[in-house]
Amino acid sequence: MSAKGGDKIAKIIARLQQRISEGQFYEAQQQTRVVAARYTKSASWDAAIDILYNVAQSLLKAGQGGSGGDLCVLLVDTYKQAELKPDSAAKGKLLTCLRLFDSDEPTRKKFIGEMIAWSSKYGEYPAGDPELHHVAGSLYAEEHEPYDAERHLLLGTKDSAEVLARLEYEWFKEDDAHTAALYAARGVLPYLLTGNVRAANTCYRLFTSALSQDRQSQLGIQDVSSNSADLRIYPSIPLLNFLGLLLLAIQRASPDLYKQLHNKYGSLIGETEAWHESLEMIAEMYFGIQKPRQSNPLMDMMSGLLGGGGGGGGSGSGGARRPAVKAPTSMPAAEGLD
Repeated sequence: MSAKGGDKIAKIIARLQQRISEGQFYEAQQQTRVVAARYTKSASWDAAIDILYNVAQSLLKAGQGGSGGDLCVLLVDTYKQAELKPDSAAKGKLLTCLRLFDSDEPTRKKFIGEMIAWSSKYGEYPAGDPELHHVAGSLYAEEHEPYDAERHLLLGTKDSAEVLARLEYEWFKEDDAHTAALYAARGVLPYLLTGNVRAANTCYRLFTSALSQDRQSQLGIQDVSSNSADLRIYPSIPLLNFLGLLLLAIQRASPDLYKQLHNKYGSLIGETEAWHESLEMIAEMYFGIQKPRQSNPLMDMMSGLLGGGGGGGGSGSGGARRPAVKAPTSMPAAEGLD
């Protein structure tokens, strides 16, 4: 953009911001849409983006979340029309706007969804840019919105595991001590399902460290050392021991160790229905243990008569009253895969 063109855009932005300072919020929003549309029509993407970005910020700072949010969504749409890549500058504008939203502003969730979708289409991460996920997830975590936070942090950056572990532990503290494994698993199992072993280990380590500091005497926690590993054992929370040993088995790539674990903790795992599908997928991903085929007597009979192979489906995961982990229907790519 030329210096002359830049001066013209600066004057337009100043005029629109003056409307906002005078309390003419709706007029400023509508005029911004009209002016931005004129520049996008001529493919003057930088001009349209500058106008939308600056006016959206001013409206959000003035407490006009709906109007500002509308322009933020339009900003992302302009990114899409320009086929803009999610570089640091483009992401920085979106994240600056995101941090200005009030937590109860309805358009914020739409804006987050749109910016993730843009980064997915024009960036290198099919599930969306990790930095965008991390900031969105961290905001939800600060606001104690665990479900929304989890969804983004699990696809975030290398710093996301710490935020998620802290979130799950704070949530767990509202529940009984014996439920600790259910909350820890909400980070550990999904991270494993996305192939992020490093994050799964970080989440487990931070969660159990916090637990040990808070409830050492109450839980009778024991430290066990051997030539090959140091483990912390929780006698009253056996499923937490299972998660730790599962991570160890994955590090060693040992199918036999996994089978031993599953046999030892089988009855307890059986009571946690929502773990079933996740563990079946983990067994296949890391140990080459295929999911058991669900028997279908009619198909088996037809297969025998016709000499063909019978079909079958895997078992589904049931609901649980306490926090659970459900396996995703697809395997999104995440940053820092191990």
